[in-house]
Amino acid sequence: MMEENSREHLDTDNEAGGEDALVGNVNKLMVTPPGYTGPPKKGHVIFDACFESGNLGRVDYISEFEFDLFIRPDTCNPRFRVWFNFTVENVRETQRVIFNIVNFSKTKSLYRDGMSPVVKSTSRPKWQRLPAKNVYYYRCPDHRRNYVMSFAFCFDREDDVYQFAYCYPYTYSRLQHYLASLERRNLDYLQREQLGLSVQQRRLDLLTITNPGLENLSLLLIFSTTCRSKNSKLLQVRHVLCV
Repeated sequence: MMEENSREHLDTDNEAGGEDALVGNVNKLMVTPPGYTGPPKKGHVIFDACFESGNLGRVDYISEFEFDLFIRPDTCNPRFRVWFNFTVENVRETQRVIFNIVNFSKTKSLYRDGMSPVVKSTSRPKWQRLPAKNVYYYRCPDHRRNYVMSFAFCFDREDDVYQFAYCYPYTYSRLQHYLASLERRNLDYLQREQLGLSVQQRRLDLLTITNPGLENLSLLLIFSTTCRSKNSKLLQVRHVLCV
């Protein structure tokens, strides 16, 4: 029994940790049926994650209506695999699909309690949550009992590009633009300093928010980022200190 459990654990790690070989995000990847050599057709879905905060390392064709998706791990920590953000295009109107994200690292997820991924498209640029009834989080026997999140979706406009994400993205660039706009206002109670640089040589900011008349009370905010590749940056962590 111990030997079987050990082997199962190793197999799980091999599949879940196989993203080490996923050295980059998919880039305009058209997924066609195995052996297909004809011209591209509507419904041959094109996946892309080569943009800031994007994350999708591999797509496996299961059927015309189902795809297995593998997300890439966090930089310097291959055991953490949670975030996804990718686009889909070249769809067929009324095409129904099931996307299975097959290598989540978390055993517990808010997806089990009603949370659902967000979606937007070129004609509907505001993020919306998918109906919770179309989202499933479960252990899957087809993937060595790893945790899988599956969601169903029906495309309704052929010319749209659809984007799916774990939750509402907030990128590093968006944060930097916001902090720069605050700095330009020359607020007497706000000071922005560079605390250091990340592994990818990105700025780490320290904000001091205080009342100039009360020297003994300040609020310090330290911003850091989770980065998955040179082109994939996501603001994820904020530290708050009161001194």
